[in-house]
Amino acid sequence: MSTPSPCINICRMNARTGLCEGCLRTIDEIASWSALDDEAKRAVWDAIEARHAQWLARNQSAQPGDLP
Repeated sequence: MSTPSPCINICRMNARTGLCEGCLRTIDEIASWSALDDEAKRAVWDAIEARHAQWLARNQSAQPGDLP
């Protein structure tokens, strides 16, 4: 079974982070996705999960009205 794409059709690159706001991939990860083998795709998924965990940790302490 092949590794599914993390794309959720919210394709907007964040200039500050260098990540897609939808799938949290870099432009290089997006561009190379179709050429990656399943092991490399799983590595990208692992990186996405780590990025998401970091984002959650940063934003859990934020209070309503805090500036980004």
